[in-house]
Amino acid sequence: MTPVELSRTVLRAVRCAVDAGELSVVVPRRAVVTPPGPGGCGDYATGIALQLARPAGQPPLRVAEILRQHLAGTDGVADVVVTGPGFINISLQPAAAPAAALTREILDAGPAYGHGDSLAGQVVELRIPYDVRAEVVADALVRIVGSQGGRVEVGHREPVNLRPVPAPDDPAQLGPDAARWALLHPAAHDRPRITADHLVQRESNPLFRVRYAYARTRAVARNAADLGFTREPGTLAAPEGHGAPGAVQGDPPHSVQLLTVLADHPRVLARAAAHRTPDSLARHLVTVADAVLAVLPAVLPRGDEKPSAAHRARLALAEAAGAVLAGGLSLLGIDAPDHL
Repeated sequence: MTPVELSRTVLRAVRCAVDAGELSVVVPRRAVVTPPGPGGCGDYATGIALQLARPAGQPPLRVAEILRQHLAGTDGVADVVVTGPGFINISLQPAAAPAAALTREILDAGPAYGHGDSLAGQVVELRIPYDVRAEVVADALVRIVGSQGGRVEVGHREPVNLRPVPAPDDPAQLGPDAARWALLHPAAHDRPRITADHLVQRESNPLFRVRYAYARTRAVARNAADLGFTREPGTLAAPEGHGAPGAVQGDPPHSVQLLTVLADHPRVLARAAAHRTPDSLARHLVTVADAVLAVLPAVLPRGDEKPSAAHRARLALAEAAGAVLAGGLSLLGIDAPDHL
């Protein structure tokens, strides 16, 4: 469930409470959901109960409890807990969206998949030192926060509220993309490594794996076109009795893993924006890359095998993963090459 979908779910809970006569309020036009703050729990939290308490003429905790009962048991919601003065904390169920539906959602959104409005209307003020890593992190946060509807204002003044550990050497020697990755991939409290390892084209280099995985998704799309078939979201595995090598019933394990990490992308983006952690997005892209590289060998037919619905579905899933990788790299300010 994406933040936008969860916001709609919260609003439906308010409408249900109003229809049941438990609350006498005007249903808001939107409900803001964000990653939980200190003292919170779960995947997302909303302060809508505090917003509605005064017009409802009831204590925030009572309003929160009413809404909790309507949210509990909702499809996609695993648990609802009220904390503090009336914050509603929501834990989501593991991604269970059918493969075709999730794949189609990503393909429709393209690189903008995962963008939402969890920070809509909010202005994030970043006060940074005159330091290249701080500048790069702030630049990435401008785009990441913007993907969630917020706006970032960057200034060089005291007191500083964003001070990542500086790079020990000039990263410009690595070139623009590798330099940005070297500064953004480590957590802010870790010292970045400015070494030629970021330029090596092998599996030990996380940046290479991410960009290579994206380039491979583009390559299989070109190869599929040469073979005369295109993507079509659907069942990922061959049907029972199919004689193709490796055919199995149900979604293959590698595909399930990829679907899980793709479904988690909106949550990762929302958390990276709320907590100002572009490094969490970078690490997530590595996870996506590793998952799609495991799926790619089964995308194209082998030998005399004819393209099937399963191949078209796997191609669609691979292209969806490519869209996520391209979108994530773009938010970090890094190029996603079609050929590598």
